[in-house]
Amino acid sequence: MNGVAEHPIGVFDSGVGGLTVLEECLVALPAEDFVYFGDTDWFPYGEKTPEQLRHRALAIARWLVAQDAKLIVVACNTATAAALEYLQTHMDVPVMGVMGPEARAAAQTTRNRKVGLLATEATVASGSYERMIHMNDAGVNVTSVACPRLAPAIQEGAAWDGELLDMLRGYTDPLRDADVDTVILGCTHYPMVEKPLRRMLQGVEIITAGEELAHDVRDTLMRRGQLRPPGREGSYRFACSGDPERFREVGTRFLQMPLGDVAQVDPSGIAPAG
Repeated sequence: MNGVAEHPIGVFDSGVGGLTVLEECLVALPAEDFVYFGDTDWFPYGEKTPEQLRHRALAIARWLVAQDAKLIVVACNTATAAALEYLQTHMDVPVMGVMGPEARAAAQTTRNRKVGLLATEATVASGSYERMIHMNDAGVNVTSVACPRLAPAIQEGAAWDGELLDMLRGYTDPLRDADVDTVILGCTHYPMVEKPLRRMLQGVEIITAGEELAHDVRDTLMRRGQLRPPGREGSYRFACSGDPERFREVGTRFLQMPLGDVAQVDPSGIAPAG
């Protein structure tokens, strides 16, 4: 077995939302080890500039490489939009983002060629989803809705009350008006509210990042000869830039698995690679 195959897969997000991606990776890649970084001290990413996000993402990616990561998953749509190409040109390991698999799946799924997108302000402003969808089918009409309040509400554990449901209805109204038949949840926090969204968007296909991306990670590692063989149960560990206890509390709700010890890390302390 290639010695690099024994190294972990690195995953990072602005907070705990990327745990919805990690969950799918744990199922699809049960023999692999994972190290997850939640940048809770910088949350939310949707308010940051592209330049800030590129600089921060590079610091985190370098920290993950210092943990021997053989592949990095940017499990954050906003960071993917702002920094994926930048990371791919600055890192020596493969870097994969959540947007490409979702865009491809949406273009292949839609029947009436009308696709909706729910995402952060930064992701919508980047236009990245539209470009990626049109690379797969230039004739698809995309209706994008920025949801600035949604990820913070989910991260903070907002109560399931009328205010949250009204927020979701407000964000989904433009999608119903546009008669979309497929909707991308363009933030890894959003699968936590997938059930009420399905009720509000009846008959609409919902596309999330986790499952599609997990398959792409597996295929990439297989092509590189770095996929761990079956027969073992991989490990996972966590770090964050903010309060570890808060991360463990919220993260356990997202992952629905014990997180164990959570290290507090300042990724900006990693020296730039030579």
